[in-house]
Amino acid sequence: MALEPYRPPSDNRYRDELDREIDQKIDTLFHRWNWKLMRFIRRAVIVVFVIWLAINAIPAGFNFITTQPLGPVILQLITTGATLFLFIGFQFSLMYFFMARTRIYWVKPGETGVGFEDYKGNPEVLQAATRIVTLLKGVKGFKSMGGEVTRGVLLIGPPGTGKSYLAQAISTEAGVPFGYLSAPSLTSAWMGMGNIKVMNLYRKARKLAREYGACILFIDEIDAIGGARSSALMGGGGGMGMGAEKQAGGITNVMMGGMGMGGGSGLLNELLLQMDPPPQETSQVGKLLRWLGLRKKRVEMPPVLTMGATNMAESLDAALLRPGRFDRKIIIEEPDSEGRLDIIQYYLGKVKHEPMPMDRMISDTIGFTPVAIKFVINEAAIHAHFEGRESITYWDFTKARETHEHGLSQPIRNMAYSERRQLAYHEAGHAYAMVKLLKKERLTKVTIIRHGRALGFAAWKPSEEAHMRNKQEMLNDIQISLASRASEELFLNDQLNGVVSDFRSATGTASWMVGALGMDGSFYSSLVFGMEGVASPDMKPRVEKLLNEEYRKVKQLLENNKEGVISIAEALILRNELTDIDVNEILARVEAQHPFVDPHKPEERPFGLLATRTQPETAIVRRNGRQNGTSNGNGNGNGNGHNGNGKPIDVITVPLASQAPPAEPSGPSAELDMGEEQDW
Repeated sequence: MALEPYRPPSDNRYRDELDREIDQKIDTLFHRWNWKLMRFIRRAVIVVFVIWLAINAIPAGFNFITTQPLGPVILQLITTGATLFLFIGFQFSLMYFFMARTRIYWVKPGETGVGFEDYKGNPEVLQAATRIVTLLKGVKGFKSMGGEVTRGVLLIGPPGTGKSYLAQAISTEAGVPFGYLSAPSLTSAWMGMGNIKVMNLYRKARKLAREYGACILFIDEIDAIGGARSSALMGGGGGMGMGAEKQAGGITNVMMGGMGMGGGSGLLNELLLQMDPPPQETSQVGKLLRWLGLRKKRVEMPPVLTMGATNMAESLDAALLRPGRFDRKIIIEEPDSEGRLDIIQYYLGKVKHEPMPMDRMISDTIGFTPVAIKFVINEAAIHAHFEGRESITYWDFTKARETHEHGLSQPIRNMAYSERRQLAYHEAGHAYAMVKLLKKERLTKVTIIRHGRALGFAAWKPSEEAHMRNKQEMLNDIQISLASRASEELFLNDQLNGVVSDFRSATGTASWMVGALGMDGSFYSSLVFGMEGVASPDMKPRVEKLLNEEYRKVKQLLENNKEGVISIAEALILRNELTDIDVNEILARVEAQHPFVDPHKPEERPFGLLATRTQPETAIVRRNGRQNGTSNGNGNGNGNGHNGNGKPIDVITVPLASQAPPAEPSGPSAELDMGEEQDW
């Protein structure tokens, strides 16, 4: 269980809330009273000096210049000096100010309003952050027992997992200033200017740390300046174990660091020095006391916690990752089911909503980051607002999620029927293979409406969280990718150009299985030689063999079950888009007459007259309550969801495999608007 930040127990010292507020204001007034007093004295001295100068020195100087013989000479020198400063010194000062000034946002305690109660989805990370806050609050007590305060925390995780959000929460809970900057803002085109930026940055951070007790410096995308100076200094390291490879290729490109021994490594060297500096006086008063010999004790450096965020930790320099700099490394991944439940409930609590199916929403958001969940719920609220409703429903959430995942729906209304038919059979092959081959995932939508740059697609989502995949599941992925080409050859007797991404995905998975995972009987790993090993000539025959075998299997699957594929394709032509419920309903009606034939279990067909298959009646797919298309009884559709008499059509006629797929428009499919994307 995550540790909660310390909350003082309630007491009865206050009669009412007004007494409590007065006491809090008094505490705030006397908080850091010594710093406030010194700042007031310093400003008062400056104001008094300026007033004295204006009253006494300026009139006396003006009188001297106008009455004494040297007055004109002094006036000329002042004019010349001012001119030189304006055209040389002032310009240099401006150049230094703009080039050496770090673009950083300083946030004082409490300004962000983000605390640990706002961080949801990962209690283990929150527990680690709570310990950091405890150390920052009790620096003196912890040092008295001989411990050293954490100097650096590296947050590692994909974009959107809440790394900067966690840093803000730590700052708020610790009650210390928080400095936020992006690492590329420290770079400069001028040699040495980046070093000056880093020095000024830490000088300001230590000044605030002396005043508030500690300071947090958050550097986002630290891999931009902390890349390894050579391949031998990469901090990712190697090891043995099992990792969940989320990409079919599984290979991460490594970015080496900066400019060699030039400006890039100089900036990194300065950062390394400032994160773990030798003890030194940082205040002017302390330096004066040591110069006078009045201070002999060991210097206590003000605690500055450097927090870095990256999603490329393997490319960072090893010197940056050693203890004493980034002492702690916190890996933040996408939330699990319980974490997503907390996040969904947290953000749903901020908007008005109808009762929502939480189990379904948790399943819909597998793989989503907290930022993505927040975005989808906000988009759902926007969708409900423009629909004229004051609360969101699950339908709003689904529309927002699909737009986030697949892009904006942009129908191509003038697409020819022949192309719509080709597209429908292409996607029907994907959809049928998904329904029959996926075990841990479920088909969510198949469409022939353009979304983004895709003319159509068949989408699936995990039905349960899975972190590993076995050989058969990866082979099924290859079959699903190749099902589109199999469907084109079987039902269209043609080959289309929409298989580019399908072939790329299938080849990537097969290459990964053969060249890295040893799933073809070989223990040889091509990854030892990098991408060149994966692309070596001897890999192609092994990959080609695997692809051909899986293509044969999926083609046999579609050929043995033509009725189901044709029914899905023809329904797509009629309605443009089908959900998983639609597809399952269609297949249930078709398989009631033509049972599913597993290609791994050959069907025993009788001989002679018994082998003749009776021509079945046309399968009827009912879609009650929907207007699927129109027909006037003459085979001409008008696309408005009504028949010639203006009544809704509740029945869709889907030809089966025994009836040849229509090559030309027939009935209500002719004039329907085209409108979805294609993963093609």
